[in-house]
Amino acid sequence: MQQLNVKNEEYKGRLLNCIKERAVSIGEVKLSSGKTSDLYVDAKMVTLDPEGAFLTAMVLIDILRNEDVDAVGGMTMGADPIVGALAAISYVENVPIKTFIIRKKPKKHGKQKWIEGPLLNASKIAVIDDVTTTGKSLLQSIEIIKEAVDCDIVKVISLVDRSEGAKEILKNEGCELISIFDRRDILGD
Repeated sequence: MQQLNVKNEEYKGRLLNCIKERAVSIGEVKLSSGKTSDLYVDAKMVTLDPEGAFLTAMVLIDILRNEDVDAVGGMTMGADPIVGALAAISYVENVPIKTFIIRKKPKKHGKQKWIEGPLLNASKIAVIDDVTTTGKSLLQSIEIIKEAVDCDIVKVISLVDRSEGAKEILKNEGCELISIFDRRDILGD
């Protein structure tokens, strides 16, 4: 994995602190996957916060800066604040990155789209999610994207990987999961 520059190492450290302070709950909780866990990460408490949104975007920009990526997006709700911040901050940083959002269900009117945003055929796509457990949401996102457009999925990124199988499941599907943080980072295991 590429080395972040010094400024973005600072941003990454600050982002981790924001996640630990604002988004982490310890104690048994039922997850969207149906599993129970002793760790809950509500990343939207960070990605919808001005500082957290900025830090998330800056860390992602550093990861994507030298990559051949045409657009970044993922499943609503987890990806929404991330891609919004990324689109705006990447423009300010003079490395504009187009973004998109995948609906949980297609619209029932208009063009009945699954995907909102500038996603074109032959695009090189990075798929993102805020928190991964089993990788199900990312796999669903990839499937919807591939059905919608002829593209290459070149990156799969998670802000926090709970280290409960997503990496392995995605690898079996030919996708490498890049985790900005994982369970060890969050808990210090």
